[in-house]
Amino acid sequence: MIRVLFVCSRNQWRSPTAETMYRNHPALEVRSAGTSPNARRTVNAGDLRWADIVMVMEYTHKNRLKAQFGRLLEYKKVVVLDIPDDYHYMDPELIGLIEDSVSRHLEIPDQDV
Repeated sequence: MIRVLFVCSRNQWRSPTAETMYRNHPALEVRSAGTSPNARRTVNAGDLRWADIVMVMEYTHKNRLKAQFGRLLEYKKVVVLDIPDDYHYMDPELIGLIEDSVSRHLEIPDQDV
């Protein structure tokens, strides 16, 4: 099992969409969190220790994580999916972008979402 942490700003639309999409994937364990103190669920050190790979939506999320949790990220793979905050939860276009981006970074069998 690969443990994937999806991160966006407020854990409202993008990262929860990714978590929902991959929640039942047989090769993955997934969580989502946000970098903002106002996030529905704010990323913490335990999340980063748990994750095998961290997938952030934007470079600003990667920079925030490095600033706050630098030592925990030294040996973690952090991937920027480069998905802007232009979509709502489970928006079909957002789902397509997440599928394309994630598949480029993880070698996992396809699964219907």
